[in-house]
This record gives sequence, C-alpha cells and structure tokens, in this order.
Amino acid sequence: MAPDILADPETDPTATYAVDPALARRLTARVVCSPRAEQRLTRSPFGNAPLASLPLSTPADVETAVDTARAAQRVWARTPVEHRERILLRYHDLVLDRQAEFLDLVQLESGKTRRQAFEEIADVALVSRYYARTAKDHLRTRRRPGLFPVLTQTQELHHPKGVVGIVSPWNYPLTLAVSDAIPALVAGNAVVLRPDLQASLTALQAAALLVEAGLPEALLQVVLGDGPTVGQAVVDQCDYVCFTGSTPVGRHVAASAGTRLVGASLELGGKNSMYVAADADLRRAVDGAVRGCFASAGQLCISKERILVHEAVADEFTARFVEAVKGMRLGTELTFGADMGSLVSADQLARVQAHVEDARAKGATVLTGGRARPDVGPFVYEPTVLTDVTAAMACRDEETFGPVVTIFRVVSDEEAVRLANDSDFGLNASVFTRDIRRGRRIAAQISAGTVNINEPYGAAWGSVAAPMGGMKASGVSRRHGAEGIMKYTESQTVSAQHLVPLAPFLGMSEEAWVKGMTAALRVLKAVGRA
Repeated sequence: MAPDILADPETDPTATYAVDPALARRLTARVVCSPRAEQRLTRSPFGNAPLASLPLSTPADVETAVDTARAAQRVWARTPVEHRERILLRYHDLVLDRQAEFLDLVQLESGKTRRQAFEEIADVALVSRYYARTAKDHLRTRRRPGLFPVLTQTQELHHPKGVVGIVSPWNYPLTLAVSDAIPALVAGNAVVLRPDLQASLTALQAAALLVEAGLPEALLQVVLGDGPTVGQAVVDQCDYVCFTGSTPVGRHVAASAGTRLVGASLELGGKNSMYVAADADLRRAVDGAVRGCFASAGQLCISKERILVHEAVADEFTARFVEAVKGMRLGTELTFGADMGSLVSADQLARVQAHVEDARAKGATVLTGGRARPDVGPFVYEPTVLTDVTAAMACRDEETFGPVVTIFRVVSDEEAVRLANDSDFGLNASVFTRDIRRGRRIAAQISAGTVNINEPYGAAWGSVAAPMGGMKASGVSRRHGAEGIMKYTESQTVSAQHLVPLAPFLGMSEEAWVKGMTAALRVLKAVGRA
C-alpha cells in the first residue's frame, strides 16, 4: 500500500481518518468552491471509517469552473495534437508507476478488492495509450468526394465542442472519472468534472496526476456536490455532457441536454445475461460466472445478474457454480487475496437485501448466500445464487447492482437469445461455447452494446479500439474507439468549387443547364461514383 495515503494512528494518535488528512487537504485544494464552503464527511465501506471532509461546490462555483475552463480551452484548441498526445503517454506511465496510491484510494472509496481495483488502473492506461497513438489520425482533416470530380473539392474538419461536462458515479472511481475525460481533452476540449462524493478523492488524485503529466491545470476543473444541484449545473452549462449512472437519472440528463440542443453521451443501467451453451467448457464457464457476477460485489454496470444455462448442462454447471461461490473469500483489506469485497453503503446493502427477501418470500430458492456478513464488514453481503425467480419478483427485471444472480434453464440457443433480449436493458452479455462461430452467431442476435464470448466482460471492455455502450434503456452513444473521441467534436464540411459555378453560366439557358446536369449525373452513376 502507498505510505502517504493512509492515516497513521501510531505517529498521530488523534488520527481518525482512513486517508491521511494532509493528503486529503492537498487533493481538495483543487475543488472549485468558496473558502467557506460547506463540508461533507465521506466514509469508507471498509469499517465505515471516515475518509475525508470534502468542500462542496455551488451552482455559482460551477459557473466559475466553466468560465475558467472555457478561457483555457481557447488556447488549448490551438495546441498541436502531437503535444496533447505526449501528455497522455506520460500519464499512462504515471498511472502505472503510482498504482499503489490509486489502488488504496479506489478500495477505500468503493469497497472492491485490490485485484478488481487494478482493472481501473489497466483501463486508464489502455485508454491513455490508445488515444495517444490514434488521436491525430481520428482528428485529421480528410478529403471527401465532392459533387463533381476535380471541380468540387471537399474537406471534412473536426473542431472541439468546447467545455465537456462529465458527471461520474461512485462504483468505478478512477475509470469513470478520467477515461471519458482523456479523449475529450486530447480532442481539444476542456473538462468540468463532477465525480460522486463517494469517489471524489480518487478523481482528484487522477486530475492531479494529469497536471503532473503536463496538462494545463485550468483545463480540468473539478466541482463537488450532489446530483440535483451541482451535477445539474454541470449539465446546464457545458457544451456537451457525458453521464454514467442510473437509467432514470439518465433520462433526466438527456431531457436537459435536449432542451439546450447540446449532445449527451449516456451509459446507464443493465440487467446483463450470460449464456452457457450445451457445448460450453464448464470449468471456464464457472470461472467466468464467478468473476462476471461478483466483481466489485456486483456493483458494475456490465456485471451479470442472469445466467441462462442449456438444460443439457444445467445440473452440472449449477452444482459446480454453487460450490465455487461458496468457496469465495470475502475481505475488506488493502491487500490482494479476497475474491469479493464490500457493498459501498448502507443504502446499497438495503437494496440488495430487499431484492433477495422479496424473491425468497415469493418462492425463489436461495442456493447459496442470501445474508449479510457484518463480521467481515458493515456493508458486506454474501455472493448469492437464486433459482425459481419469476416476473413477480423485483430481481427478475430490475437491476440489483449487487452480488445476486439468478439461474434460468433454457432448452435451446433460440430460447437463450429470447430471454437475453427480454429486458428493457441492453448493455453487456456473454456467451460460453467451444464453437466460436456459434458464439458469434448467437452474439449477433443479442440486443446489447457489447457481447463477450468465453469471458464475462473484460474482453470487450479492454478492447478500447472498439466502441462500448448500451442499447435500449442502457444508454446512447459510445465510449472507446473512434466514437469515443469523435463525439467530443463538431464536424464541419468545407467545399471549394472550381472553374464553373453550380448554375447556368456563359449565357446558358436554364433548360440546357438542367439537361447537362442530368447527363452528368447519369455518367457519374455509370462509372460507379458513390
């Protein structure tokens, strides 16, 4: 663990915070707020220990942050893309070099295990490297075919949006705070970031490290506060909005952005499925199910809450899976070794308990789990496997966002696809089969933004050159790949007409001009012109 992250009661007997107060003060000094700002205490899921006292911004502070960012962006937009790319390459190295600090903060704020916290380190490094290597090509001016060959010469340009507002949640404190900011910044924008209060220290550390990598400090402004006031102020004042969170709030964000006619990227909820086909490698499927269902204690928008198992292997898979889940190691330490950590809060624990108890009361079978574990941590809940779940139960269709999964038997690939699509959500899915061609055929029929074959979520998530996002109620737009950077730009077409105008000329009659144009259009079609 990083020695300068944790408070040390041995050297400071008055220390009551899990995080070194001096470090917290250095980080929160970046927050745009008044000197007498209201303070809010945050606590770690690990033992409910106090984390930090955070200064709260106001809507007026958001306006100040946007104005500061906008002034800096005008200069930044003229900075060569190559310079911006070099900052991202330095950031890539700094994140990997300083990962111990991030691992501690991510664990302390989210409650996840150390190995699962490392997923965020890897993600940010991957995203930084990808856009550092590709931004110039994505953003370059391109020649496009004009109306007439040679005579009409057309170029496509891309300009930054201006100030991008990012509203990020608590469950992935590092990834969701900075991995969307990276392409926005390298595209020439400034960013105003409002992380969830529970994830603020990690976000502030990420912002500080970007400045250390060479980013002009004014380009990334951080404001802190709740969603309805400070988050809404970000949505109401920025030139583009990137929101990750629940579907109900996402609908409100989309409506607010639509009223202002600004763009919005929304990654929202999921009720993700995993299909175990009749020919699946069950050892691999069980391992994938454990990771896919219980990573970050199920507090992952792309985690699995439904397992669809072909009846030919259902009994064997279920027995193996339940045995593996019973053997999972629960832990709340800042060390490697635990398989699952804690839920983030009492509210999240209450939601998970409510879903399980509702299902149990209405006839569901709890194969394993189904109880809180205060002996491990105040918000720890056992990984839970259910069967006999019906539409009358809340956990059948609602996102639980916790360590609870339901097993459903199916008789065919077709029934698996039907059940996978029987949801308002469409974020992520996976298919386990020994036949990759079969897996791809099944995947293409599932209405989800990403589908993994023989892996629960990491293959698609880690393929940062390809787009990632949701269908249906799981969101709009995409992160990663070309779409992940181009959404932060305004496209512009500039066409130059040479020699002759697009109108009658040299005394030509309108009738003659129309005949000539008609003939030219027929010729262009005949020669294969697009």
